[in-house]
Amino acid sequence: MNVLILGDIFGRPGRKVVGQFLPQLVEQYDPVLVVANGENAAGGFGLTRSVAQELFALGIHVLTSGNHIWDHREMYTYISEEPRILRPANYPPQVPGSSVYLHRSPEAVIAVVSLMGRVFMGDFDCPFRTADHILASLPDDVTHVIIDFHGEATSEKIALARYLDGRISALVGTHTHVPTADEQILPGGTAYITDLGMCGPVHSVLGVEPEVVIDKFLTQLPARFSVAKGPASLNGVVITLGKNGLSDGILRLNLQ
Repeated sequence: MNVLILGDIFGRPGRKVVGQFLPQLVEQYDPVLVVANGENAAGGFGLTRSVAQELFALGIHVLTSGNHIWDHREMYTYISEEPRILRPANYPPQVPGSSVYLHRSPEAVIAVVSLMGRVFMGDFDCPFRTADHILASLPDDVTHVIIDFHGEATSEKIALARYLDGRISALVGTHTHVPTADEQILPGGTAYITDLGMCGPVHSVLGVEPEVVIDKFLTQLPARFSVAKGPASLNGVVITLGKNGLSDGILRLNLQ
Protein backbone atom coordinates (compact mmCIF):
# COMPACT_ATOMS: atom_id res chain seq x y z
CA MET A 1 0.00 0.00 0.00
CA ASN A 2 1.73 3.15 -1.25
CA VAL A 3 1.43 6.83 -0.43
CA LEU A 4 2.94 9.57 -2.59
CA ILE A 5 4.28 12.70 -0.86
CA LEU A 6 5.51 15.69 -2.85
CA GLY A 7 7.84 18.45 -1.68
CA ASP A 8 6.97 22.15 -1.54
CA ILE A 9 5.16 23.15 -4.73
CA PHE A 10 6.71 26.47 -5.81
CA GLY A 11 4.65 28.77 -7.98
CA ARG A 12 3.31 28.09 -11.45
CA PRO A 13 6.35 26.04 -12.55
CA GLY A 14 5.82 23.73 -9.57
CA ARG A 15 2.12 23.31 -10.30
CA LYS A 16 2.90 22.65 -13.96
CA VAL A 17 5.49 19.94 -13.25
CA VAL A 18 3.13 18.26 -10.79
CA GLY A 19 0.41 18.26 -13.43
CA GLN A 20 2.88 16.80 -15.92
CA PHE A 21 4.14 13.88 -13.81
CA LEU A 22 1.39 13.10 -11.29
CA PRO A 23 -0.76 10.98 -13.67
CA GLN A 24 2.13 8.65 -14.50
CA LEU A 25 3.17 8.42 -10.84
CA VAL A 26 -0.37 7.46 -9.87
CA GLU A 27 -0.45 4.86 -12.64
CA GLN A 28 2.96 3.44 -11.69
CA TYR A 29 2.64 3.34 -7.89
CA ASP A 30 -1.15 3.28 -7.37
CA PRO A 31 -1.04 5.36 -4.16
CA VAL A 32 -3.97 5.28 -1.79
CA LEU A 33 -3.07 8.84 -0.75
CA VAL A 34 -1.32 11.80 -2.41
CA VAL A 35 0.07 14.53 -0.12
CA ALA A 36 1.91 17.73 -1.08
CA ASN A 37 3.19 20.79 0.74
CA GLY A 38 1.34 23.73 -0.78
CA GLU A 39 2.50 26.78 1.18
CA ASN A 40 4.51 28.20 -1.77
CA ALA A 41 2.14 27.22 -4.56
CA ALA A 42 0.70 30.69 -5.25
CA GLY A 43 3.40 32.80 -6.88
CA GLY A 44 6.05 31.21 -4.67
CA PHE A 45 4.58 32.64 -1.49
CA GLY A 46 1.46 31.36 0.22
CA LEU A 47 -1.66 29.63 -1.06
CA THR A 48 -4.98 30.88 -2.41
CA ARG A 49 -8.40 29.32 -2.86
CA SER A 50 -8.06 29.09 -6.63
CA VAL A 51 -4.57 27.57 -6.51
CA ALA A 52 -5.64 25.05 -3.87
CA GLN A 53 -8.60 23.99 -6.00
CA GLU A 54 -6.28 23.62 -8.99
CA LEU A 55 -4.03 21.28 -6.99
CA PHE A 56 -6.93 19.23 -5.67
CA ALA A 57 -8.19 18.85 -9.24
CA LEU A 58 -4.83 17.32 -10.18
CA GLY A 59 -5.47 14.49 -7.73
CA ILE A 60 -3.77 15.69 -4.54
CA HIS A 61 -5.79 14.64 -1.50
CA VAL A 62 -4.35 16.95 1.17
CA LEU A 63 -2.05 19.98 1.32
CA THR A 64 0.30 20.51 4.24
CA SER A 65 1.96 23.85 4.90
CA GLY A 66 4.31 25.89 7.08
CA ASN A 67 5.29 29.46 7.86
CA HIS A 68 4.16 30.89 4.47
CA ILE A 69 0.59 29.61 4.66
CA TRP A 70 -0.66 33.06 5.78
CA ASP A 71 1.01 35.11 3.01
CA HIS A 72 -2.35 35.65 1.28
CA ARG A 73 -4.95 37.17 3.56
CA GLU A 74 -7.80 35.07 2.16
CA MET A 75 -6.27 32.00 3.80
CA TYR A 76 -7.21 33.40 7.23
CA THR A 77 -10.81 32.40 6.51
CA TYR A 78 -10.55 29.85 3.68
CA ILE A 79 -8.40 27.45 5.71
CA SER A 80 -11.28 27.00 8.18
CA GLU A 81 -13.60 26.08 5.30
CA GLU A 82 -11.25 23.56 3.65
CA PRO A 83 -10.20 20.60 5.85
CA ARG A 84 -7.82 19.35 3.16
CA ILE A 85 -5.47 22.28 3.85
CA LEU A 86 -3.47 21.88 7.06
CA ARG A 87 -1.61 24.46 9.10
CA PRO A 88 1.11 23.41 11.56
CA ALA A 89 -0.35 22.02 14.78
CA ASN A 90 2.04 23.89 17.05
CA TYR A 91 0.67 27.32 16.24
CA PRO A 92 -1.32 28.75 19.17
CA PRO A 93 -4.71 27.03 19.52
CA GLN A 94 -6.74 30.11 18.50
CA VAL A 95 -5.14 30.18 15.04
CA PRO A 96 -7.71 29.11 12.40
CA GLY A 97 -7.55 25.86 10.49
CA SER A 98 -7.00 22.17 11.10
CA SER A 99 -3.70 20.35 11.57
CA VAL A 100 -4.80 16.74 11.10
CA TYR A 101 -6.55 15.21 8.10
CA LEU A 102 -8.01 11.71 8.18
CA HIS A 103 -7.95 9.92 4.84
CA ARG A 104 -10.28 6.93 4.89
CA SER A 105 -10.02 4.19 2.28
CA PRO A 106 -10.93 0.49 2.22
CA GLU A 107 -7.27 -0.32 2.90
CA ALA A 108 -6.48 2.05 5.76
CA VAL A 109 -7.32 5.13 7.79
CA ILE A 110 -4.33 7.45 7.44
CA ALA A 111 -3.82 10.53 9.60
CA VAL A 112 -1.79 13.29 7.92
CA VAL A 113 -0.30 15.79 10.39
CA SER A 114 1.39 19.16 9.80
CA LEU A 115 4.04 20.35 12.29
CA MET A 116 6.55 23.21 12.34
CA GLY A 117 10.10 23.31 13.64
CA ARG A 118 11.31 25.95 16.09
CA VAL A 119 15.05 26.16 15.34
CA PHE A 120 15.61 29.21 13.07
CA MET A 121 11.85 29.28 12.44
CA GLY A 122 9.99 31.14 15.19
CA ASP A 123 8.47 30.98 18.64
CA PHE A 124 6.11 28.05 18.17
CA ASP A 125 4.92 25.47 20.67
CA CYS A 126 7.13 22.43 21.19
CA PRO A 127 6.69 20.07 18.21
CA PHE A 128 7.73 17.07 20.32
CA ARG A 129 5.04 17.57 22.95
CA THR A 130 2.53 18.62 20.28
CA ALA A 131 3.15 15.35 18.43
CA ASP A 132 2.60 13.40 21.65
CA HIS A 133 -0.70 15.19 22.21
CA ILE A 134 -1.90 14.53 18.65
CA LEU A 135 -1.03 10.83 18.75
CA ALA A 136 -2.89 10.45 22.04
CA SER A 137 -6.01 12.14 20.63
CA LEU A 138 -6.35 10.35 17.28
CA PRO A 139 -9.43 8.16 16.71
CA ASP A 140 -9.01 4.48 17.50
CA ASP A 141 -9.55 3.41 13.89
CA VAL A 142 -6.48 5.27 12.58
CA THR A 143 -4.08 2.71 11.13
CA HIS A 144 -1.18 4.90 9.96
CA VAL A 145 0.21 8.36 10.75
CA ILE A 146 2.26 10.56 8.40
CA ILE A 147 3.85 13.81 9.63
CA ASP A 148 5.12 16.66 7.46
CA PHE A 149 7.68 18.41 9.68
CA HIS A 150 8.33 21.86 8.22
CA GLY A 151 11.67 22.99 9.58
CA GLU A 152 15.08 24.48 8.88
CA ALA A 153 17.43 22.52 11.13
CA THR A 154 18.35 18.99 10.10
CA SER A 155 19.13 18.11 13.71
CA GLU A 156 15.61 19.01 14.83
CA LYS A 157 14.04 16.95 12.05
CA ILE A 158 16.19 13.91 12.76
CA ALA A 159 15.63 14.20 16.50
CA LEU A 160 11.84 14.35 16.15
CA ALA A 161 11.87 11.36 13.80
CA ARG A 162 13.95 9.37 16.28
CA TYR A 163 11.65 10.45 19.10
CA LEU A 164 8.59 9.20 17.21
CA ASP A 165 10.24 6.13 15.63
CA GLY A 166 7.98 3.12 15.99
CA ARG A 167 4.96 5.27 16.85
CA ILE A 168 4.23 6.75 13.41
CA SER A 169 4.40 5.47 9.85
CA ALA A 170 6.51 8.27 8.38
CA LEU A 171 8.05 11.66 9.04
CA VAL A 172 9.07 13.72 6.02
CA GLY A 173 10.81 17.08 6.23
CA THR A 174 9.92 20.12 4.16
CA HIS A 175 10.89 23.83 3.99
CA THR A 176 14.48 23.94 2.69
CA HIS A 177 13.47 23.14 -0.93
CA VAL A 178 16.66 21.05 -1.24
CA PRO A 179 16.16 17.25 -1.35
CA THR A 180 18.30 15.18 0.99
CA ALA A 181 19.70 11.72 0.24
CA ASP A 182 19.00 10.13 3.64
CA GLU A 183 15.71 8.35 2.94
CA GLN A 184 15.52 5.33 5.24
CA ILE A 185 13.43 3.12 7.46
CA LEU A 186 14.41 3.88 11.05
CA PRO A 187 15.04 0.99 13.49
CA GLY A 188 11.49 1.15 14.85
CA GLY A 189 9.88 0.98 11.39
CA THR A 190 9.21 4.66 10.66
CA ALA A 191 10.01 5.95 7.16
CA TYR A 192 12.10 9.12 7.16
CA ILE A 193 13.74 11.76 4.95
CA THR A 194 15.16 15.05 6.20
CA ASP A 195 13.77 17.08 3.29
CA LEU A 196 11.64 16.18 0.29
CA GLY A 197 12.95 19.08 -1.76
CA MET A 198 10.56 21.05 -3.94
CA CYS A 199 8.48 20.84 -7.07
CA GLY A 200 9.71 23.94 -8.82
CA PRO A 201 12.27 25.70 -11.03
CA VAL A 202 15.61 23.94 -11.49
CA HIS A 203 17.69 27.01 -12.35
CA SER A 204 16.85 28.99 -9.24
CA VAL A 205 17.76 29.74 -5.64
CA LEU A 206 15.10 27.74 -3.79
CA GLY A 207 12.63 28.60 -6.57
CA VAL A 208 13.52 32.30 -6.87
CA GLU A 209 15.33 34.04 -9.73
CA PRO A 210 19.05 33.68 -8.85
CA GLU A 211 20.03 37.26 -9.73
CA VAL A 212 17.55 38.70 -7.24
CA VAL A 213 18.83 36.56 -4.38
CA ILE A 214 22.50 37.14 -5.26
CA ASP A 215 21.95 40.89 -5.30
CA LYS A 216 20.29 40.74 -1.89
CA PHE A 217 23.30 38.87 -0.46
CA LEU A 218 25.68 41.40 -2.01
CA THR A 219 23.84 44.54 -0.96
CA GLN A 220 21.68 43.50 2.03
CA LEU A 221 18.95 45.70 0.56
CA PRO A 222 15.29 44.64 0.47
CA ALA A 223 14.35 42.77 -2.70
CA ARG A 224 11.15 41.60 -4.32
CA PHE A 225 11.54 37.89 -4.99
CA SER A 226 10.13 36.49 -8.23
CA VAL A 227 9.59 32.91 -9.32
CA ALA A 228 12.39 31.67 -11.59
CA LYS A 229 11.73 30.66 -15.17
CA GLY A 230 12.90 27.63 -17.09
CA PRO A 231 12.57 23.87 -16.53
CA ALA A 232 11.14 22.48 -13.31
CA SER A 233 11.65 19.27 -11.37
CA LEU A 234 9.40 17.18 -9.15
CA ASN A 235 10.79 15.92 -5.85
CA GLY A 236 9.11 13.66 -3.34
CA VAL A 237 8.89 10.11 -2.04
CA VAL A 238 6.80 7.00 -2.40
CA ILE A 239 6.33 5.30 0.95
CA THR A 240 5.13 1.71 1.22
CA LEU A 241 3.00 1.35 4.33
CA GLY A 242 3.14 -1.94 6.20
CA LYS A 243 1.47 -3.61 9.13
CA ASN A 244 1.18 -2.30 12.70
CA GLY A 245 1.14 1.29 11.49
CA LEU A 246 4.73 1.23 10.25
CA SER A 247 6.44 1.35 6.84
CA ASP A 248 8.16 -1.23 4.66
CA GLY A 249 9.95 1.04 2.21
CA ILE A 250 10.70 4.56 1.00
CA LEU A 251 11.70 5.58 -2.53
CA ARG A 252 13.03 9.06 -3.37
CA LEU A 253 11.76 10.69 -6.58
CA ASN A 254 13.40 13.31 -8.80
CA LEU A 255 11.76 13.88 -12.17
CA GLN A 256 12.30 16.61 -14.75
